[in-house]
Amino acid sequence: MKRQPVQVIAEIGCNHKGDLNLAKELIRVAAEECGADVAKFQKRCNRELLTPLEYATPHPVPQNAYGPTYGAHREFLEFDVDQHRELIETCKAHGIAYSTSVWDLTSAREMAALGPMMLKIPSATNQHFDLQDYLCRHFEGEIHVSTGMSTGREIADLVAFYEDRGRAKDLVIYSCTSGYPVAFGDVCLFEIRNLMERYGTRVNSIGFSGHHLGIGTDVAALAVGRMMEAEGWGRFSHIERHFTLDRSWKGTDHAASLEPDGLRQLCRDIREVDQTLAMKPEEILPVEQVQRDKLKWLRARHAKAS
Repeated sequence: MKRQPVQVIAEIGCNHKGDLNLAKELIRVAAEECGADVAKFQKRCNRELLTPLEYATPHPVPQNAYGPTYGAHREFLEFDVDQHRELIETCKAHGIAYSTSVWDLTSAREMAALGPMMLKIPSATNQHFDLQDYLCRHFEGEIHVSTGMSTGREIADLVAFYEDRGRAKDLVIYSCTSGYPVAFGDVCLFEIRNLMERYGTRVNSIGFSGHHLGIGTDVAALAVGRMMEAEGWGRFSHIERHFTLDRSWKGTDHAASLEPDGLRQLCRDIREVDQTLAMKPEEILPVEQVQRDKLKWLRARHAKAS
């Protein structure tokens, strides 16, 4: 069976700084200049997601704040349903899939109604089962869930939840370490192996969501996932990275994001390296046969020559 290409997700998130035109430009660059497969955003109903105290408290990092309180900061960065509808149309125009994370039940209802091919549950809310139950019942697309800051028991319960509702084959779970950025020693790529051994044949597929620096780690994630896939432990399907036009911009996620050159190289390397991750289909490849005929020392041949 021909394996499916790994999809690269450009996690734009809130890196648009609350500017719809900038969000559209990020889509264009991710699609046309970088070659990403998916542009992903975030959707929050902040009054539902935050407690009154959290809403009224100043942002913990004032230099990243877009408002006098954390709630005002989050509202400044939020797009409404009609704006997300515009983003979907922009994605279609540039030949890239749209997705968004949904952080609360209201956002899940709003975004499911738009009918994207997939929605994401962030690590922060992967134990919010009312939200996920709504998606299981009312959303027909894939449901992607990150597993950062989760215990093994929580992940097991999560998978069982989808199995009980007959939606496990629409579930993609991501190996993820929650941090911005994450030190290399905390990325722990062999968690991809753990997820695939335990759940790879029970869910749609396994992915990797990275918040580290550089792109070498993503290529290594691809190798781990493809090796497990080759050994029969399900499918490795997605690599997700935060994306910005300028890592020096104000905001929490920019420092852990790739700029256009980085995302372009990542997309290139994932596709090129993916071609190398295979067993030889025959002992001597055609490209080798040409060189074998010219260079290979073989006793029988050299005995005749002498």
